Amino acid sequence: MQTEATFAQAGQDLILRVSQAYFDILVAIENLRAVQANKTAIAQQLEQAKKNFEVGTATITDTYESQSRYDLATAQEIAAENELEVKRYALRVLIGKDPGELNRLQPKAVMDPPQPATMEPWVEAAERDSFLVQAQEAAAEAAGKTVDINRAGHYPTVDAVASYSANNAPGQFGLGEIDTTTRQVGLQINIPIFQGGAVNSRTREAIARRDAERASLDNVRRTAALNARQAYLGVVNGLAEVRALQAALVSSLSSLESNRLGYEVGVRINIDVLNAENQVYVTRRDLARARYNTLQNQLRLKAAVGTLSEADLERINILLEAP
Repeated sequence: MQTEATFAQAGQDLILRVSQAYFDILVAIENLRAVQANKTAIAQQLEQAKKNFEVGTATITDTYESQSRYDLATAQEIAAENELEVKRYALRVLIGKDPGELNRLQPKAVMDPPQPATMEPWVEAAERDSFLVQAQEAAAEAAGKTVDINRAGHYPTVDAVASYSANNAPGQFGLGEIDTTTRQVGLQINIPIFQGGAVNSRTREAIARRDAERASLDNVRRTAALNARQAYLGVVNGLAEVRALQAALVSSLSSLESNRLGYEVGVRINIDVLNAENQVYVTRRDLARARYNTLQNQLRLKAAVGTLSEADLERINILLEAP
């Protein structure tokens, strides 16, 4: 039982490692795309600031501000490219080959909330069905049996004994031969008055090991419950965060458009446009991260209760699309 549970847990861990590495790449790709879009927008604003300065409708400060933001965006782009390369290499190490082009989450993909919808059923299932819990339960049970075996060294033993003998001897006074047959059947009871300190020592050692395994089982159950709680909250709060960031992206795009128009007619200054552009970039980046984190937490929640399988990956694949 312990071996099977440990093997099953290893399979789940592998799924989680590969999926995390996969999603890390997608987050890095989305971040790079957001950085590049932000850099393009800043470049356009920089050109506009230069033209306005040349015709006298803006100060050189606008140009300096735009140039500073453009240089920062360039640095962010380099960092994003490096991060993407690192994440791609991490997945390559796991699967043993270059991952190639990865499918990304569809923009309008709908992620389902946990079922059951409340936390407690998940926590109870984790404390009962987690493969880590099952493996530790088997270890604690085996340690308990070892105590019983060592204690048996003090118990009386009963053995069945039997013997058979046949004897042929010459008779006295020339009376021929005498055949003698002896059969014995019985029970032999051994009562160990004292077997020495070895049995006591082995028993004490086995009891200590059993108690340690039971304490470990309590810790594993608590850890399983914590993992289930964290994953459940990660899914529920992640879905709420995604909805909030989707609304924030719509608002930030509208704000950017308004600030650009206001700058053109002179009611907004250059820094307002730059700040609005940066807000769009930050919101896009955070939205992508929230979506993939929510997917990963869905897998972690299944793993916490011992039900994660390749079928769960297939359900996520349905939400992905080719780049």
